[in-house]
Amino acid sequence: MSTTGAGRPLALIVDDEPDICELLAMTLERMNIPAETCNDVTTARRMLEAREYSLCLTDMRLPDGDGLELVEWMQTRGIETPVAVITAHGNVETAVRALKLGAFDFISKPLDLQALRKLVNSALRLPQQKAAPGTTRMLGNSPAIRDLHTLIGKVARSQAPVHIAGESGTGKELVARMVHEQGARAAGPFIPVNCGAIPSELMESEFFGHKKGAFTGAISDNKGLFQSAEGGTLFMDEIGDLPLAMQVKLLRVIQEKSVRPVGGQEEVVVDVRILSATHKNLRELVANGQFREDLFYRVNVIELQVAPLRDRREDIGVLTEHMLRRLAADHGIEVPELTADASAKLADYHFPGNVRELENILERAVALCGDAPIDADDIQTQDGGGRGPGATASLLGDQLQSVERDAIVKALEDTHYNKTAAARNLGLTLRALRYRMQKLDID
Repeated sequence: MSTTGAGRPLALIVDDEPDICELLAMTLERMNIPAETCNDVTTARRMLEAREYSLCLTDMRLPDGDGLELVEWMQTRGIETPVAVITAHGNVETAVRALKLGAFDFISKPLDLQALRKLVNSALRLPQQKAAPGTTRMLGNSPAIRDLHTLIGKVARSQAPVHIAGESGTGKELVARMVHEQGARAAGPFIPVNCGAIPSELMESEFFGHKKGAFTGAISDNKGLFQSAEGGTLFMDEIGDLPLAMQVKLLRVIQEKSVRPVGGQEEVVVDVRILSATHKNLRELVANGQFREDLFYRVNVIELQVAPLRDRREDIGVLTEHMLRRLAADHGIEVPELTADASAKLADYHFPGNVRELENILERAVALCGDAPIDADDIQTQDGGGRGPGATASLLGDQLQSVERDAIVKALEDTHYNKTAAARNLGLTLRALRYRMQKLDID
Protein backbone atom coordinates (compact mmCIF):
# COMPACT_ATOMS: atom_id res chain seq x y z
CA MET A 1 0.00 0.00 0.00
CA SER A 2 1.33 3.41 -0.93
CA THR A 3 1.55 5.88 1.94
CA THR A 4 2.54 9.47 2.51
CA GLY A 5 5.59 10.41 4.47
CA ALA A 6 3.46 10.30 7.60
CA GLY A 7 2.61 6.67 6.90
CA ARG A 8 -0.92 7.43 5.76
CA PRO A 9 -2.45 5.99 2.58
CA LEU A 10 -2.67 8.36 -0.38
CA ALA A 11 -5.59 8.66 -2.80
CA LEU A 12 -5.93 10.13 -6.30
CA ILE A 13 -9.18 11.87 -7.29
CA VAL A 14 -9.88 12.42 -11.00
CA ASP A 15 -12.84 14.74 -11.64
CA ASP A 16 -13.34 17.99 -13.57
CA GLU A 17 -15.96 19.31 -11.14
CA PRO A 18 -14.22 21.32 -8.37
CA ASP A 19 -17.11 20.79 -5.93
CA ILE A 20 -16.96 17.00 -6.31
CA CYS A 21 -13.18 17.00 -5.89
CA GLU A 22 -13.49 19.09 -2.74
CA LEU A 23 -16.24 16.86 -1.29
CA LEU A 24 -14.26 13.69 -1.98
CA ALA A 25 -11.02 15.15 -0.63
CA MET A 26 -12.71 16.35 2.57
CA THR A 27 -14.39 12.97 3.11
CA LEU A 28 -11.09 11.14 2.67
CA GLU A 29 -9.20 13.59 4.89
CA ARG A 30 -11.67 12.90 7.70
CA MET A 31 -10.71 9.25 7.27
CA ASN A 32 -7.04 10.25 7.67
CA ILE A 33 -6.43 9.72 3.95
CA PRO A 34 -4.88 12.69 2.12
CA ALA A 35 -5.75 13.05 -1.55
CA GLU A 36 -4.24 14.54 -4.68
CA THR A 37 -6.56 15.73 -7.45
CA CYS A 38 -6.54 16.25 -11.20
CA ASN A 39 -9.26 16.89 -13.78
CA ASP A 40 -8.37 14.87 -16.90
CA VAL A 41 -7.16 11.46 -18.07
CA THR A 42 -3.81 12.71 -19.36
CA THR A 43 -2.78 14.20 -16.03
CA ALA A 44 -4.06 11.18 -14.15
CA ARG A 45 -1.88 8.86 -16.23
CA ARG A 46 1.16 11.01 -15.59
CA MET A 47 0.52 11.06 -11.84
CA LEU A 48 -0.11 7.30 -11.68
CA GLU A 49 3.18 6.65 -13.49
CA ALA A 50 5.08 9.03 -11.21
CA ARG A 51 4.04 7.51 -7.87
CA GLU A 52 1.96 4.79 -6.24
CA TYR A 53 -1.46 5.47 -4.79
CA SER A 54 -3.54 3.42 -2.37
CA LEU A 55 -6.79 4.26 -4.17
CA CYS A 56 -8.04 6.05 -7.28
CA LEU A 57 -11.53 7.59 -7.59
CA THR A 58 -12.37 8.68 -11.13
CA ASP A 59 -15.42 10.28 -12.69
CA MET A 60 -16.78 8.81 -15.91
CA ARG A 61 -16.94 12.00 -17.97
CA LEU A 62 -13.65 13.84 -18.27
CA PRO A 63 -12.52 16.57 -20.71
CA ASP A 64 -10.14 14.34 -22.70
CA GLY A 65 -11.77 10.90 -22.29
CA ASP A 66 -13.60 8.89 -19.67
CA GLY A 67 -13.00 6.83 -16.58
CA LEU A 68 -13.25 3.55 -18.48
CA GLU A 69 -10.23 4.52 -20.59
CA LEU A 70 -8.28 5.19 -17.41
CA VAL A 71 -9.29 1.85 -15.88
CA GLU A 72 -8.29 -0.03 -19.04
CA TRP A 73 -4.99 1.84 -19.30
CA MET A 74 -4.14 0.96 -15.67
CA GLN A 75 -4.79 -2.71 -16.39
CA THR A 76 -2.55 -2.77 -19.45
CA ARG A 77 0.25 -1.04 -17.51
CA GLY A 78 -0.03 -3.44 -14.58
CA ILE A 79 -0.90 -0.65 -12.14
CA GLU A 80 -2.59 -2.45 -9.24
CA THR A 81 -4.05 0.61 -7.53
CA PRO A 82 -7.72 -0.18 -6.75
CA VAL A 83 -9.82 2.17 -8.89
CA ALA A 84 -13.49 3.00 -8.32
CA VAL A 85 -15.57 4.71 -11.01
CA ILE A 86 -18.14 7.41 -10.23
CA THR A 87 -21.15 6.88 -12.49
CA ALA A 88 -24.39 8.71 -13.16
CA HIS A 89 -27.32 7.48 -11.08
CA GLY A 90 -28.91 4.39 -12.61
CA ASN A 91 -26.25 3.98 -15.31
CA VAL A 92 -26.00 0.23 -14.84
CA GLU A 93 -24.37 -0.49 -18.21
CA THR A 94 -21.44 1.80 -17.45
CA ALA A 95 -20.93 0.29 -14.01
CA VAL A 96 -20.89 -3.23 -15.42
CA ARG A 97 -18.40 -2.25 -18.16
CA ALA A 98 -16.11 -0.68 -15.55
CA LEU A 99 -16.13 -3.83 -13.42
CA LYS A 100 -15.41 -6.04 -16.43
CA LEU A 101 -12.44 -3.84 -17.35
CA GLY A 102 -10.96 -4.31 -13.88
CA ALA A 103 -12.43 -1.57 -11.68
CA PHE A 104 -12.53 -2.43 -7.99
CA ASP A 105 -16.02 -1.01 -7.54
CA PHE A 106 -18.29 1.87 -8.55
CA ILE A 107 -20.36 4.51 -6.79
CA SER A 108 -23.26 6.50 -8.22
CA LYS A 109 -24.09 10.18 -8.09
CA PRO A 110 -25.44 11.80 -5.99
CA LEU A 111 -22.69 10.51 -3.74
CA ASP A 112 -23.68 8.53 -0.66
CA LEU A 113 -20.85 9.35 1.73
CA GLN A 114 -21.56 6.36 3.99
CA ALA A 115 -21.32 4.01 1.00
CA LEU A 116 -18.18 5.85 -0.13
CA ARG A 117 -16.46 5.34 3.20
CA LYS A 118 -17.25 1.62 3.12
CA LEU A 119 -15.89 1.37 -0.43
CA VAL A 120 -12.68 3.14 0.58
CA ASN A 121 -12.14 0.92 3.62
CA SER A 122 -12.60 -2.20 1.47
CA ALA A 123 -10.16 -0.90 -1.13
CA LEU A 124 -7.50 -0.10 1.45
CA ARG A 125 -7.70 -3.61 2.87
CA LEU A 126 -7.14 -5.18 -0.54
CA PRO A 127 -3.39 -4.71 -1.10
CA GLN A 128 -2.68 -6.13 2.36
CA GLN A 129 -4.85 -9.20 1.85
CA LYS A 130 -2.94 -12.42 1.26
CA ALA A 131 -4.26 -15.95 1.02
CA ALA A 132 -3.15 -17.44 4.32
CA PRO A 133 -1.61 -20.91 4.47
CA GLY A 134 -4.27 -23.56 4.79
CA THR A 135 -7.06 -21.50 3.26
CA THR A 136 -9.61 -23.19 1.04
CA ARG A 137 -8.24 -24.68 -2.15
CA MET A 138 -9.63 -26.82 -4.93
CA LEU A 139 -7.44 -29.91 -5.15
CA GLY A 140 -5.91 -30.96 -8.44
CA ASN A 141 -3.01 -30.35 -10.81
CA SER A 142 -4.87 -30.41 -14.11
CA PRO A 143 -4.64 -27.43 -16.50
CA ALA A 144 -8.32 -26.68 -15.83
CA ILE A 145 -7.71 -26.37 -12.09
CA ARG A 146 -4.50 -24.37 -12.50
CA ASP A 147 -6.29 -21.93 -14.81
CA LEU A 148 -9.19 -21.68 -12.39
CA HIS A 149 -6.84 -20.83 -9.50
CA THR A 150 -5.28 -18.08 -11.61
CA LEU A 151 -8.66 -16.59 -12.49
CA ILE A 152 -9.82 -16.73 -8.87
CA GLY A 153 -6.74 -14.78 -7.81
CA LYS A 154 -7.60 -12.06 -10.32
CA VAL A 155 -11.32 -11.72 -9.67
CA ALA A 156 -10.83 -11.82 -5.89
CA ARG A 157 -9.26 -8.34 -6.07
CA SER A 158 -12.43 -6.86 -7.53
CA GLN A 159 -15.78 -6.14 -5.94
CA ALA A 160 -17.54 -7.23 -9.13
CA PRO A 161 -20.31 -9.82 -8.85
CA VAL A 162 -19.05 -13.24 -9.97
CA HIS A 163 -21.21 -16.02 -11.37
CA ILE A 164 -19.87 -19.56 -10.98
CA ALA A 165 -21.16 -21.98 -13.60
CA GLY A 166 -20.77 -25.73 -13.59
CA GLU A 167 -22.52 -29.04 -13.22
CA SER A 168 -23.85 -30.25 -9.87
CA GLY A 169 -21.16 -31.64 -7.63
CA THR A 170 -18.21 -29.79 -9.21
CA GLY A 171 -17.47 -27.64 -6.16
CA LYS A 172 -19.03 -24.26 -6.97
CA GLU A 173 -19.39 -23.28 -3.30
CA LEU A 174 -15.74 -24.17 -2.78
CA VAL A 175 -14.81 -21.75 -5.58
CA ALA A 176 -16.98 -19.05 -3.99
CA ARG A 177 -15.18 -19.50 -0.66
CA MET A 178 -11.83 -19.17 -2.42
CA VAL A 179 -12.90 -15.89 -4.05
CA HIS A 180 -14.01 -14.62 -0.64
CA GLU A 181 -10.90 -15.73 1.24
CA GLN A 182 -8.47 -14.24 -1.29
CA GLY A 183 -10.18 -10.85 -1.46
CA ALA A 184 -10.45 -7.74 0.68
CA ARG A 185 -13.50 -9.17 2.48
CA ALA A 186 -11.78 -12.24 3.90
CA ALA A 187 -12.16 -10.96 7.47
CA GLY A 188 -15.91 -10.47 6.92
CA PRO A 189 -18.64 -13.12 6.95
CA PHE A 190 -19.23 -15.61 4.14
CA ILE A 191 -22.95 -16.33 4.01
CA PRO A 192 -24.04 -19.18 1.69
CA VAL A 193 -27.71 -19.61 0.83
CA ASN A 194 -29.48 -22.08 -1.45
CA CYS A 195 -32.08 -20.00 -3.27
CA GLY A 196 -34.07 -23.09 -4.21
CA ALA A 197 -34.52 -24.11 -0.57
CA ILE A 198 -36.37 -20.96 0.59
CA PRO A 199 -40.18 -20.90 0.21
CA SER A 200 -41.18 -18.07 -2.12
CA GLU A 201 -43.44 -16.44 0.48
CA LEU A 202 -40.49 -16.16 2.92
CA MET A 203 -37.82 -14.98 0.48
CA GLU A 204 -38.19 -11.24 0.97
CA SER A 205 -37.99 -11.58 4.75
CA GLU A 206 -35.07 -14.02 4.56
CA PHE A 207 -33.00 -11.83 2.25
CA PHE A 208 -33.92 -8.33 3.39
CA GLY A 209 -35.02 -8.88 6.99
CA HIS A 210 -38.19 -7.71 8.70
CA LYS A 211 -39.40 -5.48 11.49
CA LYS A 212 -41.20 -6.64 14.59
CA GLY A 213 -44.91 -7.00 13.87
CA ALA A 214 -44.46 -6.92 10.07
CA PHE A 215 -46.47 -10.14 9.82
CA THR A 216 -47.86 -12.86 12.03
CA GLY A 217 -44.98 -14.51 13.84
CA ALA A 218 -42.57 -11.56 13.47
CA ILE A 219 -41.97 -11.24 17.21
CA SER A 220 -38.69 -9.33 16.83
CA ASP A 221 -36.58 -7.51 14.27
CA ASN A 222 -34.61 -9.75 11.90
CA LYS A 223 -31.59 -8.57 9.90
CA GLY A 224 -31.89 -10.88 6.93
CA LEU A 225 -29.12 -12.37 4.82
CA PHE A 226 -27.88 -9.15 3.24
CA GLN A 227 -27.33 -7.40 6.55
CA SER A 228 -25.86 -10.58 8.05
CA ALA A 229 -23.27 -10.55 5.25
CA GLU A 230 -22.34 -6.90 5.92
CA GLY A 231 -18.69 -6.31 5.07
CA GLY A 232 -18.41 -9.78 3.57
CA THR A 233 -19.84 -12.00 0.86
CA LEU A 234 -23.31 -13.35 0.13
CA PHE A 235 -23.13 -16.54 -1.95
CA MET A 236 -26.44 -17.20 -3.72
CA ASP A 237 -26.35 -20.82 -4.85
CA GLU A 238 -28.90 -21.99 -7.43
CA ILE A 239 -29.80 -18.40 -8.25
CA GLY A 240 -31.67 -19.68 -11.32
CA ASP A 241 -34.40 -20.93 -8.97
CA LEU A 242 -35.36 -17.41 -7.84
CA PRO A 243 -38.95 -16.46 -8.75
CA LEU A 244 -39.26 -13.54 -11.18
CA ALA A 245 -40.82 -11.31 -8.50
CA MET A 246 -37.80 -11.83 -6.25
CA GLN A 247 -35.44 -11.23 -9.16
CA VAL A 248 -36.84 -7.69 -9.50
CA LYS A 249 -36.19 -6.98 -5.82
CA LEU A 250 -32.68 -8.44 -5.98
CA LEU A 251 -31.82 -6.30 -9.00
CA ARG A 252 -32.85 -3.19 -7.10
CA VAL A 253 -30.68 -4.12 -4.09
CA ILE A 254 -27.64 -4.69 -6.31
CA GLN A 255 -28.15 -1.35 -8.06
CA GLU A 256 -28.94 0.75 -4.98
CA LYS A 257 -26.71 -1.14 -2.51
CA SER A 258 -29.44 -0.89 0.11
CA VAL A 259 -32.32 -2.99 1.43
CA ARG A 260 -35.68 -2.20 2.97
CA PRO A 261 -36.74 -4.73 5.61
CA VAL A 262 -40.31 -6.02 5.39
CA GLY A 263 -42.46 -3.65 7.43
CA GLY A 264 -39.72 -1.01 7.51
CA GLN A 265 -39.88 2.53 6.20
CA GLU A 266 -36.19 3.32 5.75
CA GLU A 267 -33.51 1.99 3.43
CA VAL A 268 -30.51 0.31 5.06
CA VAL A 269 -27.20 0.68 3.22
CA VAL A 270 -25.43 -2.66 2.79
CA ASP A 271 -21.82 -3.35 1.84
CA VAL A 272 -21.96 -6.87 0.43
CA ARG A 273 -20.26 -8.63 -2.46
CA ILE A 274 -22.58 -10.99 -4.31
CA LEU A 275 -21.37 -14.31 -5.70
CA SER A 276 -23.84 -16.62 -7.41
CA ALA A 277 -23.93 -20.09 -8.90
CA THR A 278 -26.23 -22.52 -10.63
CA HIS A 279 -26.01 -25.83 -12.44
CA LYS A 280 -28.54 -24.49 -14.95
CA ASN A 281 -27.75 -22.51 -18.09
CA LEU A 282 -28.69 -18.94 -17.17
CA ARG A 283 -28.57 -17.82 -20.79
CA GLU A 284 -31.19 -20.42 -21.68
CA LEU A 285 -33.32 -19.29 -18.74
CA VAL A 286 -33.10 -15.71 -20.02
CA ALA A 287 -34.10 -16.82 -23.53
CA ASN A 288 -37.07 -18.71 -22.07
CA GLY A 289 -38.21 -15.75 -19.99
CA GLN A 290 -37.43 -17.50 -16.69
CA PHE A 291 -34.59 -15.19 -15.66
CA ARG A 292 -34.45 -11.42 -16.10
CA GLU A 293 -31.91 -10.28 -18.67
CA ASP A 294 -30.98 -7.15 -16.70
CA LEU A 295 -30.31 -9.23 -13.57
CA PHE A 296 -28.28 -11.72 -15.62
CA TYR A 297 -25.88 -8.95 -16.69
CA ARG A 298 -25.56 -7.71 -13.12
CA VAL A 299 -24.74 -11.05 -11.48
CA ASN A 300 -22.72 -12.33 -14.43
CA VAL A 301 -20.22 -9.47 -14.67
CA ILE A 302 -17.45 -12.06 -14.37
CA GLU A 303 -18.07 -15.76 -15.01
CA LEU A 304 -16.00 -18.65 -13.69
CA GLN A 305 -16.50 -22.08 -15.25
CA VAL A 306 -15.81 -25.12 -13.07
CA ALA A 307 -14.84 -28.11 -15.20
CA PRO A 308 -16.60 -31.46 -14.63
CA LEU A 309 -14.46 -34.23 -13.19
CA ARG A 310 -14.52 -36.24 -16.45
CA ASP A 311 -12.64 -33.33 -18.11
CA ARG A 312 -9.86 -33.39 -15.51
CA ARG A 313 -9.30 -37.09 -14.91
CA GLU A 314 -5.70 -36.49 -13.83
CA ASP A 315 -7.13 -35.04 -10.60
CA ILE A 316 -9.03 -38.21 -9.60
CA GLY A 317 -6.00 -39.72 -7.87
CA VAL A 318 -5.19 -36.74 -5.64
CA LEU A 319 -8.87 -36.24 -4.81
CA THR A 320 -9.24 -39.92 -3.90
CA GLU A 321 -6.20 -39.85 -1.63
CA HIS A 322 -7.44 -36.72 0.14
CA MET A 323 -10.97 -38.07 0.63
CA LEU A 324 -9.79 -41.43 1.97
CA ARG A 325 -7.61 -39.66 4.56
CA ARG A 326 -10.55 -37.53 5.64
CA LEU A 327 -12.94 -40.49 5.81
CA ALA A 328 -10.43 -42.47 7.87
CA ALA A 329 -10.10 -39.57 10.33
CA ASP A 330 -13.89 -39.22 10.59
CA HIS A 331 -14.36 -42.96 11.21
CA GLY A 332 -11.35 -43.26 13.51
CA ILE A 333 -9.70 -45.94 11.34
CA GLU A 334 -6.48 -46.43 9.38
CA VAL A 335 -6.42 -44.95 5.87
CA PRO A 336 -7.71 -47.74 3.57
CA GLU A 337 -5.51 -48.96 0.74
CA LEU A 338 -6.79 -48.87 -2.83
CA THR A 339 -5.95 -51.79 -5.13
CA ALA A 340 -4.69 -51.20 -8.64
CA ASP A 341 -7.96 -52.52 -10.08
CA ALA A 342 -9.97 -50.11 -7.92
CA SER A 343 -7.81 -47.17 -8.98
CA ALA A 344 -8.17 -48.13 -12.64
CA LYS A 345 -11.94 -48.40 -12.28
CA LEU A 346 -12.15 -44.90 -10.79
CA ALA A 347 -9.89 -43.52 -13.51
CA ASP A 348 -12.14 -44.96 -16.25
CA TYR A 349 -15.47 -43.89 -14.77
CA HIS A 350 -17.25 -40.82 -16.27
CA PHE A 351 -18.59 -39.39 -12.94
CA PRO A 352 -21.92 -37.81 -13.91
CA GLY A 353 -22.17 -36.62 -10.28
CA ASN A 354 -18.64 -35.17 -10.36
CA VAL A 355 -16.58 -34.72 -7.17
CA ARG A 356 -19.59 -35.21 -4.92
CA GLU A 357 -20.21 -38.61 -6.52
CA LEU A 358 -16.57 -39.61 -6.04
CA GLU A 359 -16.91 -38.82 -2.34
CA ASN A 360 -20.09 -40.89 -2.05
CA ILE A 361 -18.49 -43.84 -3.89
CA LEU A 362 -15.48 -43.78 -1.58
CA GLU A 363 -17.58 -43.48 1.56
CA ARG A 364 -19.61 -46.53 0.53
CA ALA A 365 -16.41 -48.41 -0.36
CA VAL A 366 -14.93 -47.70 3.08
CA ALA A 367 -18.07 -49.12 4.69
CA LEU A 368 -17.99 -52.27 2.49
CA CYS A 369 -14.31 -53.18 2.57
CA GLY A 370 -13.92 -53.58 6.34
CA ASP A 371 -10.24 -54.03 7.19
CA ALA A 372 -9.34 -55.22 3.68
CA PRO A 373 -8.03 -52.96 0.88
CA ILE A 374 -10.66 -51.33 -1.30
CA ASP A 375 -11.04 -53.48 -4.43
CA ALA A 376 -12.83 -52.88 -7.71
CA ASP A 377 -15.91 -54.74 -6.44
CA ASP A 378 -16.21 -52.20 -3.61
CA ILE A 379 -16.46 -49.33 -6.13
CA GLN A 380 -20.19 -49.01 -6.82
CA THR A 381 -21.05 -46.71 -9.73
CA GLN A 382 -24.23 -45.56 -11.45
CA ASP A 383 -23.49 -47.66 -14.53
CA GLY A 384 -23.85 -50.86 -12.49
CA GLY A 385 -20.21 -51.30 -11.50
CA GLY A 386 -19.56 -52.87 -8.10
CA ARG A 387 -20.97 -55.85 -6.28
CA GLY A 388 -24.08 -56.84 -8.27
CA PRO A 389 -26.26 -54.68 -10.53
CA GLY A 390 -26.46 -50.94 -9.97
CA ALA A 391 -29.97 -51.08 -8.50
CA THR A 392 -28.89 -53.79 -6.07
CA ALA A 393 -25.86 -51.79 -5.04
CA SER A 394 -27.99 -48.73 -4.40
CA LEU A 395 -30.47 -50.77 -2.37
CA LEU A 396 -27.67 -52.33 -0.36
CA GLY A 397 -26.29 -48.88 0.45
CA ASP A 398 -29.71 -47.73 1.64
CA GLN A 399 -30.14 -50.86 3.76
CA LEU A 400 -26.71 -50.43 5.34
CA GLN A 401 -27.52 -46.84 6.25
CA SER A 402 -30.85 -47.86 7.74
CA VAL A 403 -29.21 -50.57 9.88
CA GLU A 404 -26.48 -48.20 10.99
CA ARG A 405 -28.98 -45.49 11.87
CA ASP A 406 -31.06 -47.87 13.98
CA ALA A 407 -27.93 -49.07 15.81
CA ILE A 408 -26.83 -45.54 16.65
CA VAL A 409 -30.29 -44.46 17.80
CA LYS A 410 -30.57 -47.54 20.04
CA ALA A 411 -27.11 -46.93 21.52
CA LEU A 412 -28.08 -43.32 22.29
CA GLU A 413 -31.35 -44.41 23.90
CA ASP A 414 -29.56 -47.09 25.99
CA THR A 415 -27.13 -44.48 27.34
CA HIS A 416 -29.78 -41.78 27.86
CA TYR A 417 -28.27 -39.84 24.97
CA ASN A 418 -24.77 -39.73 26.42
CA LYS A 419 -22.74 -39.54 23.19
CA THR A 420 -19.46 -40.50 24.82
CA ALA A 421 -20.95 -43.66 26.32
CA ALA A 422 -22.86 -44.47 23.10
CA ALA A 423 -19.66 -44.14 21.05
CA ARG A 424 -17.83 -46.48 23.46
CA ASN A 425 -20.60 -49.09 23.24
CA LEU A 426 -20.52 -48.91 19.43
CA GLY A 427 -16.74 -49.20 19.29
CA LEU A 428 -16.40 -45.75 17.74
CA THR A 429 -14.52 -42.62 18.67
CA LEU A 430 -16.70 -39.71 19.77
CA ARG A 431 -15.64 -37.80 16.65
CA ALA A 432 -16.64 -40.72 14.42
CA LEU A 433 -20.03 -40.97 16.14
CA ARG A 434 -20.71 -37.28 15.65
CA TYR A 435 -19.79 -37.56 11.99
CA ARG A 436 -22.11 -40.54 11.46
CA MET A 437 -24.97 -38.78 13.30
CA GLN A 438 -24.58 -35.74 11.07
CA LYS A 439 -24.34 -37.88 7.93
CA LEU A 440 -27.43 -39.91 8.85
CA ASP A 441 -29.38 -36.84 9.99
CA ILE A 442 -29.73 -38.00 13.58
CA ASP A 443 -30.62 -35.05 15.78
